[in-house]
Amino acid sequence: MKIIHGLYAITPDEPDTAKLMQQVAQALRGGAGVLQYRNKLADASLRLKQASDLRDMTRESGALFIVNDDVRLALQVSADGVHLGAEDGDIAAARVILGRDKLIGASCYNRVPLAVEAVRQGADYVAFGAFFPSSVKPGAVAAEVALLQGVRHELKVPVVAIGGITVVNGGQLVKAGADALAVISALWQAADIEQAAKEFSQLFEQGNPA
Repeated sequence: MKIIHGLYAITPDEPDTAKLMQQVAQALRGGAGVLQYRNKLADASLRLKQASDLRDMTRESGALFIVNDDVRLALQVSADGVHLGAEDGDIAAARVILGRDKLIGASCYNRVPLAVEAVRQGADYVAFGAFFPSSVKPGAVAAEVALLQGVRHELKVPVVAIGGITVVNGGQLVKAGADALAVISALWQAADIEQAAKEFSQLFEQGNPA
């Protein structure tokens, strides 16, 4: 099974599929190893169209493709996995639908016990945050950087950091133990998306400390 690592790009709520594909192509060229499809504003037909096209693009680039929230859509487009929030359904139920070979991620906010339970239920990776103020989720629960240092040996699965992450502040999260950085605004709002993706990817070149 492929591993969650490096720049974990989460798509913006972009209704223009052609524009979205152009943006994602730049991020993938820049080194994004994971792409999560997330569009809270699209209807079912647009979500299927965009997810299908992104699945094809990520397959060509070799990046992992994760669908946010929607287990059925992930199955429909043969995504590599699904990411579930606290209100998005049961991990065990998702596993039954997707099978053993797909990745299931879980949002755990700033709650280590929630992450431990998610892993017990079969989550392949967990996400913590927001580590910094987020324009996408301004009311998000805050997580401390020290949390990453505390869980990296306790949890035997990849740990993703999310929330207000930039190239400037992302390095400290990698040093603290984050296996991947989930980014939205700092990537898609960059003047040069490909260059931004490269800079995020470079934060991992030294690897996590032992």
